[in-house]
Amino acid sequence: MHPVPLLGAIPDRDGTSFAVFSGGDLVELCLRDEDDREQRVPLTGHTHDVWHGHLSGVRPGQRYAYRVHGPWDPGHGHRFSPDHRLVDPYTRAVDDGWSVVVDPDFDWGDDRAPLVPWADTVLYELHVRGFTRLHPAVPTHLRGTYAGLAHPDVVGHLLDVGVTTVELLPVHQFASEPALLRRGRVNYWGYNSLAFFAPHAAYSSSGTRGEQVVEFKAMVRGLHQAGIEVVLDVVYNHTAETGTDGPTLSWRGLDNEAYYRLRHDGTYDDTTGCGNALDLRHHRCLQLVTDSLRYWVQEMHVDGFRFDLAPTLARGNAGFDRAAAFLAVVAQDPVLSRVKLIAEPWDLGPGGYQLGGFPAPWAEWNDRFRDTVRATWLGRGRSHGGLRELAFRLSGSSDVFEATGRGPLASVNFVTAHDGFTLHDLVSYDRKHNEANGEDDRDGSDSNHSWNCGVEGPTGDEAVLTLRRRMMRNLLTTLLVSTGVPMLTAGDETGRTQRGNNNAYCLDDETAWVSWDHAPWQRDLYAWTRALLAVRNTHPVLRHDSFFDGRTGDADGGKDLAWFGPDGLELTAERWYDHDQRVLGMFLAGRSDLTEEESGSLLVLLNTGPEAEAMTLPEPAWATTYDVLLDTSDERPTPGGAYPAGDALTLTAHSVQVLAARR
Repeated sequence: MHPVPLLGAIPDRDGTSFAVFSGGDLVELCLRDEDDREQRVPLTGHTHDVWHGHLSGVRPGQRYAYRVHGPWDPGHGHRFSPDHRLVDPYTRAVDDGWSVVVDPDFDWGDDRAPLVPWADTVLYELHVRGFTRLHPAVPTHLRGTYAGLAHPDVVGHLLDVGVTTVELLPVHQFASEPALLRRGRVNYWGYNSLAFFAPHAAYSSSGTRGEQVVEFKAMVRGLHQAGIEVVLDVVYNHTAETGTDGPTLSWRGLDNEAYYRLRHDGTYDDTTGCGNALDLRHHRCLQLVTDSLRYWVQEMHVDGFRFDLAPTLARGNAGFDRAAAFLAVVAQDPVLSRVKLIAEPWDLGPGGYQLGGFPAPWAEWNDRFRDTVRATWLGRGRSHGGLRELAFRLSGSSDVFEATGRGPLASVNFVTAHDGFTLHDLVSYDRKHNEANGEDDRDGSDSNHSWNCGVEGPTGDEAVLTLRRRMMRNLLTTLLVSTGVPMLTAGDETGRTQRGNNNAYCLDDETAWVSWDHAPWQRDLYAWTRALLAVRNTHPVLRHDSFFDGRTGDADGGKDLAWFGPDGLELTAERWYDHDQRVLGMFLAGRSDLTEEESGSLLVLLNTGPEAEAMTLPEPAWATTYDVLLDTSDERPTPGGAYPAGDALTLTAHSVQVLAARR
């Protein structure tokens, strides 16, 4: 019995081997020449539903595709037709809708993965095109490209902010949906995959016949040299073939029944809201996804993945399954189990909300953190569960993650992401303004927990602008003093606006691009972000890898975590349920095996209410002196004075103070 050949197009000294999985009756390899003529060559090798052959003289750069003959019987899941020219699911590059043979050689030099510990990780979500499209230091021809992201001035910005790990919005080759193109829009975000092994060609400055692969690798190498990790936002839950009436581009024409979740009548069991859902219960579909993941780690040197609509990947016959084949394969895989794995823990199918449901070693986007922090500050001082709910989020969300045996580093904390308001717009708009999308403002979430601070949108009212700036500082501070893994969204550090659009997925213009032209207040906000990340970096107590137990931790064997009311006394159980309480003190005890400077005990004081409040500092048993490191009532991050235990501080309305607790 012959072994099954490697899938994809594999060049060698004499030519190229081609292999593709299909349950069809005949597979034709289509070669495109430089005059755009198509030559069809039947693949005569057929081993375990893999069609294969070797063609002499075919070199890297050759464009190719497949046509598959077989039954057309949609009611039984079969959609074979030689009329469709199909992209190879394993192609390493795409050019103008054609697969491309790619030379895998690349000089990685001494490239090494930065291996940033989860506890030290600061994620930074960015769009490859939008991040550098307007950057003045990047040469024009490199803006919006992989090479632009690796430009020294861009890398310098990331390092200056304090970023350890960039999380790139989708860079798999993707396509725009026909409905978007008809109304003059494009799929800007990229959540519409066409090829799971190919870097998106439009982000290449150097060419699309394999050059995009080289440029992507060079980008990763450059970021690694700066100590910055690269995590990819990946979309394996659905494809660009959309619903029943969508285009046939690849998987549907190769083997619709194997790749997609189908109902008994042959229609798509759509758990994603995008028309289809990949079926990882089928071994060939599971192989495709895991082969792709390993390729990006081993050949492209990326450091991890954020999985869009992750529950779809782990759906069995009866919904989400923590023992699903995909999760089991990843957990035991010697390559994949060692990289960063982040789930977006919800999809649109039944039982699709699975926050806290993923096993180790997964981390998860924590939308309860997002909603609680937003509601606390922008819900006029009230969160859904009062300060008790906020305390859970500040201390790592043990109520969400502890039951599955994971620690606080399973929680990816965020206040904003690509999907939703920017930080600036969160405090400037009460409602979305998505008219530019061409959907009559019907798209995008209506549940934003936002507050315009008194005026909708742009204003010259200095009192409103002052409050907005303080609210942005409050949100950033709350995020970066919380236990867990923080994620920033590109441009939030300088107050980027989308003019109230909370769903800019189809706008490839200045609405969605990051601006590098900053007003003085934006430079102040940037300084605040840097200062907050510096405090986080120098205080291990903000980077716990296990949950606080409320008992041991400081040098005297006291509590590692304590909560205080405005009177300076620890909160009782009864006071936790006082939903009118607006002031909260969080004491984080430093480690007993370090010096006082290294251990960095902190007291964080939050006044979420609209009036100034007095806060009595905890008694000398906790600390003798408190030094104000940061106060969000300041426009620029400026250290304050030192205060003895027992003194009363005045907390400005809607403000946070971060204090170093000294003995």
